[in-house]
Amino acid sequence: MIGKNGCMKPNVGERVVTVFRSRLADDAEANGYGELAAQMETRARQMPGFVDFKTFEASDGERVSLVVFDTLAHHEIWRDDPEHRSAQQRGRDTFYREYAISVCHELQWRHFDNADALHAEAES
Repeated sequence: MIGKNGCMKPNVGERVVTVFRSRLADDAEANGYGELAAQMETRARQMPGFVDFKTFEASDGERVSLVVFDTLAHHEIWRDDPEHRSAQQRGRDTFYREYAISVCHELQWRHFDNADALHAEAES
């Protein structure tokens, strides 16, 4: 389906969103967390069906990463990727003090961009 601004939008319910909440061990950065995290983000972006990857950090140190794939099948390819599996194990062994993962189907998706509205207003 094509949205009014020309952006491709997937059918509702197909996209898969992984919510990865974590707290790093005190020595995670010193042990190479940043480098491996950057490698994994680059690899995720190369996977079939990749849509988006964002990470945020709260003032209390909790980190939240949102990873979106267009289908469950593509999400599973990423989940089962050998390099990703290896990084997951290294994370459990070395980087994370704790984490929780939620994998969700997207029920609805809406997008607002004020620049689109201003552009349409200027054209009329």
